[in-house]
Amino acid sequence: MPKENWYNLKSDEVISSLNASSDGLSQKEAQKRLSQFGPNELAKKKKISPWLLLLEQFKNYLILILLIATVISAIQGKEGEAILIFAIVLLAGILGFIQEYKAERAMEALKRMAAPTASALRDGKETEIAARELVPGDIILLRTGDRIPADARLIESVNLRTEEAPLTGESAPIDKIREPIEGEVSVGDRRNMVFMGTAAVYGRGKAIITATGMATEFGKIATWLQEVKTERTPLQVNIDRLGKVIGTIALVLAVLIATAGVVRGYDIFEMFVWGVALAVAIIPEALPAVVVVTLSLAARRMVKRRALIRKLPAVETLGSTTFICSDKTGTLTQDEMTLRRIYTAGKLIDVTGTGYEPKGEFHLDGKVVEPRQDTALETLLRAGSLCNDTSLTSGDGRWEIKGDPTEGAFVVAAAKAGLWQEELSSQSPRIDEIPFSSETKRMTTVHQTPQGKVAYSKGAPEVILDSCRYIYANGEEKQLTDKDKDDVLSVAQTMAGDALRVLGLAYRRLPTNPAVTQAIEQDMVFVGLAGMIDPPREEVKEAVKLCDQAGIKSVMITGDHKLTAIAIAKELGLLKEGVAVSGAELDSLSDEEFETLVEKIEVYARVSPAHKLRIVEALIKKGHIVAMTGDGVNDAPALKKAGIGVAMGITGTDVTKEASDMVLTDDNFASIVSAVEEGRTIFANIRKYLTYLLSGNAGAVLAMIAALLVGLPIPLTPVLILFINLLMDGAPAVALGVEPPEKGVMKKPPRNPKSSIFNRHALLFIPGVGAWIGVTALLLYNWMLNTTGDLAYSMTMFFVAIICLRLANASNCRSPDYSLFQLGPFTNKWLIYACASSFAMLLMVLYVPFLQVAFRIVPLSLADWAIIIPLAFTVIIVVEIQKRIASLLKKRQQAQVAL
Repeated sequence: MPKENWYNLKSDEVISSLNASSDGLSQKEAQKRLSQFGPNELAKKKKISPWLLLLEQFKNYLILILLIATVISAIQGKEGEAILIFAIVLLAGILGFIQEYKAERAMEALKRMAAPTASALRDGKETEIAARELVPGDIILLRTGDRIPADARLIESVNLRTEEAPLTGESAPIDKIREPIEGEVSVGDRRNMVFMGTAAVYGRGKAIITATGMATEFGKIATWLQEVKTERTPLQVNIDRLGKVIGTIALVLAVLIATAGVVRGYDIFEMFVWGVALAVAIIPEALPAVVVVTLSLAARRMVKRRALIRKLPAVETLGSTTFICSDKTGTLTQDEMTLRRIYTAGKLIDVTGTGYEPKGEFHLDGKVVEPRQDTALETLLRAGSLCNDTSLTSGDGRWEIKGDPTEGAFVVAAAKAGLWQEELSSQSPRIDEIPFSSETKRMTTVHQTPQGKVAYSKGAPEVILDSCRYIYANGEEKQLTDKDKDDVLSVAQTMAGDALRVLGLAYRRLPTNPAVTQAIEQDMVFVGLAGMIDPPREEVKEAVKLCDQAGIKSVMITGDHKLTAIAIAKELGLLKEGVAVSGAELDSLSDEEFETLVEKIEVYARVSPAHKLRIVEALIKKGHIVAMTGDGVNDAPALKKAGIGVAMGITGTDVTKEASDMVLTDDNFASIVSAVEEGRTIFANIRKYLTYLLSGNAGAVLAMIAALLVGLPIPLTPVLILFINLLMDGAPAVALGVEPPEKGVMKKPPRNPKSSIFNRHALLFIPGVGAWIGVTALLLYNWMLNTTGDLAYSMTMFFVAIICLRLANASNCRSPDYSLFQLGPFTNKWLIYACASSFAMLLMVLYVPFLQVAFRIVPLSLADWAIIIPLAFTVIIVVEIQKRIASLLKKRQQAQVAL
């Protein structure tokens, strides 16, 4: 029988099917099965050699051209330039290698989560053995705190509860049973099974192993994680495409112009050198490094905004995100069960405050109620706090519970009323108890109070009601009628409909006769209902609104029940079109049917890891950039497949973090909004850098081509070309990469990832401004030649003018729309520092004697600067005029649309 159906069989049938015994396997049989099934561990995918991974970084088309240029420069005796170019290429390659090498550690983290040892029966004796030696048919013993070492079918369960959130996403511990389950159910509903990677948090049990290693549910995730192919980011695609285009243009131009120079009588070797220099000037060799540096600086800024970037291209990918698929528990919610509503003495009382911090009020019809003055309410809160095995503690400014989250909600609610558990327990110490079990669905404790012995009980509403003869109402204990029961159950159903987990509470004053304590769960007094929920994070509501404004759709994907998911989604503003599906409903849809619905679905409930991966793949197929958030092991494959995987830093597992692109250090969904803003800004800044660089390169190249074609001496030597190139590619480019976000960046729709890195503005700006720079510098060069006849002086004027025009142009590139004066000339201090440092380097070359000789230039006088500086500012004036005209035209168009 397939292992998926072990939960349908009785425990003795499972033992028989596995040819095992309730006393465990013999050591000899275990060794035989170990050879047959292999060790109980996750298989390792063949590792890529670090050296091969490093070499992969240099297969980029642009990088290869630069390496060739480096070799040629070295052959020509330009060792300085060759070393510098090679250093830039090597830096970009090493940084890329480090990022990819870290990403490969996801499987190692998954392996570390497996239990190292386990208690098993071998030859009829309990033995502590290595978890990797467990085999199907082994009998394992489970106790509170144990990590489950393999998938197994329970044959004994004594109040056993397991924490399965890492696997299923279910926030509350699961009560385990040993009875068979009918039909086919999801992993989260297989309550007679336990699974590798989860943990026992209460009770004890005995189970027979049904699957080990890669055959477990945990192993499936490992397989998916290995097989999932990581999508290339829009930035990677754009940069590679741009590199190929620029590299091809550079080579073609270099060959054609060098050939034309030879035809016009220049020396062949001289033109070869000049052609190589021209190619290097056109190619933005610092592009890979500047992109990495820009993304790294952005990543550092994002740490301050509670987002830790693991893979640098993910910063930019966030800017293209169209869907955020988020797990509910701990991401959209606080993962802190909170008592929200109380029904007692015929009154519905709302409780404010969220999480485990004991701050809140009790409201009846909108008015504050003092619990100490309401006997029924105080009795209910006292019962919930005393009939409890969980405690509330505080440390490092944070309130936490030790124990079950549901019980913690009662302790916190009582503390809000000033009923602190320690004081209550001191006044009314526990003297007896009947522990909770999945069969009785209740818990009862007996306390010695100042008024005598009192039993308090809590559990499923219908179970508690069945044990009650009386009900507390109007300040007294009254006979419980059938109508009273119907009213209570109706209220319980309404509360459950609001996705509240509902428990009933009762008490009984016990006589001093000890024999009566044998029947303490009879003739009790019903005191009320308590409804609790894992509340949504308040800041998430605003984050969802901001995502809506930014054109990003937020989707909830959870292992919790559909009713709970819908209620939370409505409260957060996630559920707008009312489309919610369960995992079972998703299974019934074909791939074609699902693809037609996937963009409309806003809530997925009771889903498995395979469902999550299917959802992400369907959205990607529809052309969306998907950000997947999560914290459990079950999220890892989907996180790796998504355009950007976002893991939780506090509650997230190592596996999820290793598979992710970004980790939220505060587990706050709202931090994603800040990250998206940063991502959008980064892509815009990289575009600004390229616009600045290519418009300047275009100006220099156009001027040199024009000079060659009209018969003027070439205005720049190869050394000057490379110096300009390296000067412009450095600090000013990086400074543009840290330009602050422009206004309204989060009110624009996501950028189409298929669109070019250049928009219409950039495609017009680069040749337009480039022509202005080139023509201005060439006219100055020609004027100097005609008036002085001094070639070295004229070349120096051209050289300085090109640099000053390009530095001035950096201010133009800060925004394609806003004027420099709207932005504020000094709002990007890094650009000011960068331009100042570049200008300082220019002055060194001009006025340090040995550098003058090396670069073959001459010093300039103040009169020369009086010519160059005004010319440099013309490029700012021209662009400011263009921006003003564009702004007026845009306003006119908006006015016409409004009419």
